[in-house]
Amino acid sequence: MRRLRAVATVFATAFALLLSGCSGDDGGGTDGDGTVRLSFQSLAWQKESVEANRQLVREWNAGHPDVQVDYVQGSWDNVHDQLLTSFEGGEAPDIIHDASDDLADFAYGGYLADLRTLLPGRLTEDIPEQSWATTTFGDGVYGVPFLQEPKVLIANKKILDSSGVRIPTPEEPWTWTEFRQVTAELTGKGRYGVAWPLKEPVSVTLNLGLSAGGQLFHRGADGKVAIRFDEGDGVMPRTVRDQVGSDGSAARTALGMGGSDTLPGFFGGRYAMVPLGFSYRQQVVEQAPEGFEWTVLPTPSGSGGLAQGVSPQTLSVAEESPHKQEAAQFIDFMLRPANMVRLAKGDWMLPTGTEALADPALHVAENGWATGTSLARALRPAPAQSVRGYPEWKDKVATPALQEYYSGAIGAEELEKRLVDDGNRVLDRYQR
Repeated sequence: MRRLRAVATVFATAFALLLSGCSGDDGGGTDGDGTVRLSFQSLAWQKESVEANRQLVREWNAGHPDVQVDYVQGSWDNVHDQLLTSFEGGEAPDIIHDASDDLADFAYGGYLADLRTLLPGRLTEDIPEQSWATTTFGDGVYGVPFLQEPKVLIANKKILDSSGVRIPTPEEPWTWTEFRQVTAELTGKGRYGVAWPLKEPVSVTLNLGLSAGGQLFHRGADGKVAIRFDEGDGVMPRTVRDQVGSDGSAARTALGMGGSDTLPGFFGGRYAMVPLGFSYRQQVVEQAPEGFEWTVLPTPSGSGGLAQGVSPQTLSVAEESPHKQEAAQFIDFMLRPANMVRLAKGDWMLPTGTEALADPALHVAENGWATGTSLARALRPAPAQSVRGYPEWKDKVATPALQEYYSGAIGAEELEKRLVDDGNRVLDRYQR
């Protein structure tokens, strides 16, 4: 069924793009009466988020009769392949919603427009440098980072309160050592202290590794990237492996799950805590049984403090678009502070913009908003953000190696060998 939905999405997207591309006599995205037509492919999928995006498109169109935007629904499930096909076929949407860790190959391949001369100072100055670093490749900027999602611990409040363990705060988080001890204390008959949903283990391993000083990818003076496994890189994966294997405080069955798969067990009291993306709070609100009490806690801290990597959602402009300036103006409209807050609330994520992040609506205690916003200053670009060849390394090397390590099939030495030796062979092919 999922495959059928993906195929349907590709067909619908291609059809919509074909229509928008043929709307004018000159084939350049302009109607016969001179109206500029832009296609905006959105990957919003949650009901609130889709409505927020569609409403902003309606508001733009009402105020800009000479530049009309057509909303096109895309899907996170197949966006990379779908975009690659549309780029190569000359049918790319003018405005592209994606994630920063998917942009490198498109940017280096010449498919995305360099936005440096297209964006207004208001927007470039409002978003911090560390966020812009996620969309900077070489000398160009190829996307506007606008939403970001830290990892948090979503915890059963009743279990925590009754256990007597120290409750962490962003000011005084658990260390990785303390976190391991706490999960052991929370483990009891029929209950695990934590469930790690690691069906896709690479990004969470790299991003949380920053808190312990891990980096894994190191760029030399010549600009080339090499993989090196240092002490900090092993802290997070070693903690998980010990929780699963030595302590029995983490559910082995959860290792093959996605985040949503852990929620029934969490609601049923089988897991005291689950590390999840910040946006999962919406599913908790919608699906938790009546009377279920939960709270949001920061992830553990190490030598790097609360630092963790993120790959923000982005808005880009296709290089082939004949109306780049108008597309950039629409992006600026979408990302005005008040609109960025609307998008953040719709996706249950954090805005990158400084003014939007300061909005009081995002600092309330309800549903853990205040905890999330307090983590924003510690967010950093994901370690592999601009590494060419990362998708291949992730799929062919890192994913199977980490899955085997977490399950106990291989040890730390073999994990390091595969990540580093096999990984560098992959990257070398992209850097010749």
